[in-house]
Amino acid sequence: MTVKFTRKGAVLIVKVYGELDHHTAEYFRQKIDSEIVKSTTRDIIFDFSKLDFMDSSGIGVLMGRYKNLIQLKGRAAIVNPNKQIRRILEMSGILKIMKAYNTNEEALEEFNIE
Repeated sequence: MTVKFTRKGAVLIVKVYGELDHHTAEYFRQKIDSEIVKSTTRDIIFDFSKLDFMDSSGIGVLMGRYKNLIQLKGRAAIVNPNKQIRRILEMSGILKIMKAYNTNEEALEEFNIE
């Protein structure tokens, strides 16, 4: 798995490549937590356009980051998950608390970042 970070205004965009599973979940958690502390970011877009697979460990990491962001009065969104990952996100209930968008631009508009 590879994780790349970019910023658009105060929003952190986290692009994930590969698989988010029990082998990579802790690495993913540490990378995101470190980046949040470094940048004092409160709003995050998880760009899953290059994510191939996710299991329950990935769901757990997403939920944990979401809870942390809510405590900071932040927001989170998911962008472009494939059909399999979208189904996992729906079944887990994550899409009831984090909205999914087709593009980063759509999510940024929702966050009022142009």
